[in-house]
Amino acid sequence: MSIWSRIADALSALASGEGLGEVFDRLRTPPERSVAFAIAVIALGAKMAKADGLVTRDEVAAFREVFTIPQGEEQNAARVFNLARQDVAGFEDYAARIRAMFGEGSEVLADLLEGLFHIAMADGHYHPSEDDFLARVAGIFDVPDREFRSLRARFVPDAEPDPWDVLGVTPGTPMEEVRAAWRQLVRDSHPDRMMARGVPEEAVKMAEKRLIAINRAWEEISEGRAA
Repeated sequence: MSIWSRIADALSALASGEGLGEVFDRLRTPPERSVAFAIAVIALGAKMAKADGLVTRDEVAAFREVFTIPQGEEQNAARVFNLARQDVAGFEDYAARIRAMFGEGSEVLADLLEGLFHIAMADGHYHPSEDDFLARVAGIFDVPDREFRSLRARFVPDAEPDPWDVLGVTPGTPMEEVRAAWRQLVRDSHPDRMMARGVPEEAVKMAEKRLIAINRAWEEISEGRAA
């Protein structure tokens, strides 16, 4: 059974009245854990796409950029998105279940938030309602405010990124520690590391933007251009 079939089956169970907790309890271990991640991205993304009052073709297309849909799976993929747009559960419920599944401080939660930013910016606009939605999800995920601001700066064009925020260090940190933080972030963004923590192969594409921002921040700080 393909991942899209398993995702569709899980969302169908939710739509038919099965509890969110019961469905996610079945998706705690590999390979089904990647199904849970995909459901979270799609369900939260579909609900966020409605946050600004309109689901656009660009936002739907953003799902296709994150999740490759094999030939023959288009019907299952469309079914998944349509189910996710229904009020199966509030987005807080999805976020809380995912938070409980992956645990405090999990890198997967930051990966998921990154995917949601990707979808939010797909139409070229960042609506205040989307910012509120993402901030609330970040709060449920216990993502630090500094990390949230770093993500927003990376994806939202008019939000100037703070290189110190991007690397997760404070201004004035010794260069040796800054270098260590930069190297760790580069390692964490490696495709093998991302897949090992349960991120679907397709979602690893998002790491390309992350690496560009990480390396740019390091260059700015190491060359003394960061205030």
